[in-house]
Amino acid sequence: MTQQQLQHATSATTANAARFLQYITDTCAHNSINTPIRQLCFLAQLGHESGGLHYTEELASGAAYEGRASLGNTQPGDGIRFKGRGLIQITGRSNYSICGRDLGADLVSNPTLLGGKTAEVCTPDQLKYAAQSAAWFWHRNHLNEIADQINISTPIDAGTNLDHFRQITHVINGGYNGLPDRLARYQAGHSYF
Repeated sequence: MTQQQLQHATSATTANAARFLQYITDTCAHNSINTPIRQLCFLAQLGHESGGLHYTEELASGAAYEGRASLGNTQPGDGIRFKGRGLIQITGRSNYSICGRDLGADLVSNPTLLGGKTAEVCTPDQLKYAAQSAAWFWHRNHLNEIADQINISTPIDAGTNLDHFRQITHVINGGYNGLPDRLARYQAGHSYF
């Protein structure tokens, strides 16, 4: 993956594309996000979720997640402590625990390893884990298999291509929030793949 591909498919600044390039390249290779269509879909979704590789932590306080047993938030303060972080916004004590176990990091004791507000203030470890957690989520939810059903040589915004891209969006978002922006990022990056 080139910096140009990363920058255009995520709509990132040159500086943020440079910050994340090695971490995203490494984690894509590790998680078999290794074909043009897989990479393009992954990067378009990351671009939307992170505001162009800018945010590594959800803007909201996380208080809305307090007491949400479905996220494993069973202890006081879990909502704020385990709010969305990383380039795909890992949320909840349970997800931090599983992600941390799989990545070999104690994210329950150190939740901010997944990100610290914006890429510009993140440490190298936060950048690395923000990228790794996104690819972990992608791999864990079998999104490569859905991306493989998209024909990169035909438009993304119609027919079965759109159906599959919407499916990826639903897995990541729980709905279709920001779908036009996600599609626009895909289209902006398309000619670079």
